[in-house]
Amino acid sequence: MSARAFATVFGIVFLVAGAAGFVPGLSPTHAHPGVSVTASSRLALGLFPVNILHNLVHLAFGLWGVLAARSVTAAFGYAKGVAIIYAVLTVMGLIPLTATTFGLVPLYGNDIWLHALLALVAGYFGFVHREAVTDTPLR
Repeated sequence: MSARAFATVFGIVFLVAGAAGFVPGLSPTHAHPGVSVTASSRLALGLFPVNILHNLVHLAFGLWGVLAARSVTAAFGYAKGVAIIYAVLTVMGLIPLTATTFGLVPLYGNDIWLHALLALVAGYFGFVHREAVTDTPLR
């Protein structure tokens, strides 16, 4: 898989995840302890704690990925950014004080292993994967 394909796939998955967090049938209502932003507090797919801010972040990462897929350089930058940010979110989810991003976004529970997996995959494409870097835009 190329870096551009990675950015496209991750972008689309993040867009779907962000939208799914707002769908009541896919995401049952859930009260997150320690989270003061309660709008759209749900368990996405019954597994992942989300709220409106979490969903908006997923949508932003999705848009970033789709836009970054337009060039190899941007796709590599996206992969590196996702790897670093999601690694930080994984660690934050493990620390009680920051597991709710100071009361704004739930990062605990199943989010921890998912964020670690996303960071590892993105890290591969951002820091390990090699391909010819040509910035021919998509048409």
